[in-house]
Amino acid sequence: MATSAKVTSKNQITLPAALRKSLDIHAGDRIDFVANSKGVFEVHVLRESLADLIGVLKSDQPVSSEDIEKWIAEARGAMATGSGNVGD
Repeated sequence: MATSAKVTSKNQITLPAALRKSLDIHAGDRIDFVANSKGVFEVHVLRESLADLIGVLKSDQPVSSEDIEKWIAEARGAMATGSGNVGD
């Protein structure tokens, strides 16, 4: 499938309906654009949210929202590169 979208004066795009349907994209989903080794961008749809993580961490020490955001960013970076090595 080939499709295009126009960039508005606010640097926003509306994803065409066929693309949203094909990728099962819904309001609230996060989309990452990742350059592969050939320089072609891939679209990754991420549906997790902080609400999905409630109760996952068990710790005797307090965890800040900044810590959580850092861990999520590291995990997304590892997923994007395919390394799977989070926190190394």
